[in-house]
Amino acid sequence: MKVYFTPKMIANAESFSPSASKPGQVLADWQAAGLKIEVMNPQIADAEVIAQAHDPAYVARVLQLTSLNGFGNTSPSVARSLVHTVGAMISATLAAMRDGKPAAALCSGFHHASYGAGGGFCTFNGLVVAAFEARKAGAKKVGILDLDEHYGNGTDNIIKTLRLSKWVEHFTAGAHYVKPSQAKTFLKALPGIMRQRFHGCDVLIVQLGADPYVLDPLGGWLTMEQLAMRDRIVFETARQMGLPVAWNLAGGYSKDAEGKITPVLQIHRQSAEACIAAHTKKSVHAA
Repeated sequence: MKVYFTPKMIANAESFSPSASKPGQVLADWQAAGLKIEVMNPQIADAEVIAQAHDPAYVARVLQLTSLNGFGNTSPSVARSLVHTVGAMISATLAAMRDGKPAAALCSGFHHASYGAGGGFCTFNGLVVAAFEARKAGAKKVGILDLDEHYGNGTDNIIKTLRLSKWVEHFTAGAHYVKPSQAKTFLKALPGIMRQRFHGCDVLIVQLGADPYVLDPLGGWLTMEQLAMRDRIVFETARQMGLPVAWNLAGGYSKDAEGKITPVLQIHRQSAEACIAAHTKKSVHAA
C-alpha cells in the first residue's frame, strides 16, 4: 500500500486535538508493526489548487496568518503544513486512480472546512480539493465516504456553494449514525450504502476516523472490534466494486492512562491492515 507522508505535514497546532501532530506517530506505528507499505513523498498543493474548493481570499488570509485556521489560531506551523496535508490527499487520490489500488494519506480532518471558513480542527477541505484534481485527471464522478464521527458540514457546504452534486457524491455517516444502538444497523447497511451511492464513481475518497470509538471523548458509538469490521467492509466492498480508494486518518482523540494516543494508533493500524488484507488476500505484514 502506498502511503503519502512527509515530516512537513506535522505541525504544532496548540490544540487539544492531536491530528496535526499524529502523522509521524502513525507512520512509526505501522513501520514497527511491519506493515507492507511504501512511503511516498506527496505533492505540494499551492494556494491556487486549494482555492478550487474555497474562497481564494480565505485561502490567502490563512496562509498569510491573517485569518484563523481550523484550530482557532494563526499558528505558522499549521499554515506551513497545510499545503502538504492537502497535497497528500491529492497524491493518494491520483495514485489510487492511476494504479487501481488503495492509497493512504497520513492527514486528518478536512470535513468541517467550508467554502469560506475553517473550524473543528479543519482548515482546508482536502477532500473536495482532491476531487477537483481527480476530475482534472479524467474522473467523471468522484465519491466521498466520510466515516468520521462527526457530520461533514464543510464538505456539504462546498458541494452546495459550488454546485458540485452532479459529479461529487458525498455520504457522511455522522449525519445519520451517532449511537451505540445503531452500530449493528450501520455495519449491515454499509455495503449497500456504498454500492448505491458510489456506483459509477471513478475513485472513492474515504475518511476512516478513529473518533467513532466508543471511548473517544468526542465520539462514542463503535467498539474497537466494530471499527475493524467497518474498515474490512469498506475495503472489501470497494474491491468487489472495482473502485479505487484513497483514504485518510480523520479524527481521533482517545488517550491511554499515560496520556498517549495509543487507542487512536491502534484504530488507524486496524484500518491499514484491513486495506492491505482486502487487496492482497495475504499477510498484511512484511516478510
